[in-house]
Amino acid sequence: MVAATTDYVPHQDGDRTSGAQKVTAVLCLLVLGVSIAGLAVGAADTSLWSGLFAVVQGEELSLRDEIVLLHIRLPRLLTGLLVGAALASSGALLQGLFRNPLADPGIIGVSAGASFGAVCAIVLGASLPFASLLGAALLPMFSFAGAWGATLLLYGIATRQGRTSVATMLLAGIALSALTMAFTGVLIYMADDAQMRDFTFWNMGSLSGANWNKLAIAAPVVLFALGTAQFLANGLNAMALGEDAARHMGVSVQVVKRLTILCVAAATGVSVAISGGIGFVGIVVPHVLRLVSGPDHKHLVLNSALLGACVLVSADVVARVIIAPAELPIGIITAIIGGPVFLWILLRQRGVVDL
Repeated sequence: MVAATTDYVPHQDGDRTSGAQKVTAVLCLLVLGVSIAGLAVGAADTSLWSGLFAVVQGEELSLRDEIVLLHIRLPRLLTGLLVGAALASSGALLQGLFRNPLADPGIIGVSAGASFGAVCAIVLGASLPFASLLGAALLPMFSFAGAWGATLLLYGIATRQGRTSVATMLLAGIALSALTMAFTGVLIYMADDAQMRDFTFWNMGSLSGANWNKLAIAAPVVLFALGTAQFLANGLNAMALGEDAARHMGVSVQVVKRLTILCVAAATGVSVAISGGIGFVGIVVPHVLRLVSGPDHKHLVLNSALLGACVLVSADVVARVIIAPAELPIGIITAIIGGPVFLWILLRQRGVVDL
């Protein structure tokens, strides 16, 4: 177990606003680039450029191009951008809240809570009397409830007398993850073959099921969470100096905590619901950006969202083409990349490496 402390304070290297703004500009260009790649690359030989040329010329797309570009690749691209932004910004928010660069929705069990809620919807949803009324909203709602419940439970366990113990949070997250895995195992035992197959592929993470209906449900929740997160930046910056210092600076610490928890639960919940289990994005992206452009949350949260979107869409492109025409689960790609980076973060925290 890696030793965790509660006195993590970001390094203050002077005003790095200009550098952070340059990083934001570069990331915006990267988002544009990976978006083009997300539309242009795939198993089908449909050309993005011929489709754009046809639209510019006022011509209609062929039925095949319309299906591939507008009903498969475009919703998949937008879903990837949303999910990547949600996971990375959630990691940045939790790291600021707990003042520890190792905090992450997956590490502390929030993703496990969201996964358990989603599995309940897959296995038990059809038997619920209101399932037909909720329709496609059932899965995101259950996942959101699971993430929110896990977050509140972990926060309550780890907080005593206004102080949050990161070590307790991590241990409680491990225990909660184990408990939800046990309940998930019970539900899998109850599931039929189709439900088990759905859960297996969903649990490895993928954007292959993205469509306009799911996007319409998830987008308002994620965009609300991302928008609210921008208003928490000053409060999280003040809390980096300690909760008492933040209160003396006029920050409503409890409001910041509650809004942060709500944003993380909302963003993580719907992300897990529509994409399955995708790890390491929430912990690696904010940490790398903190090293590059500084700890100021006014820039860190936004840049994390942009870089997270780039990482996930890029991983999705790789997943689509690496064994085409078959498709590799995107969670495998992020784990292959994120695992070594996370190990480097741990070694750096222990002073084993200097870079």
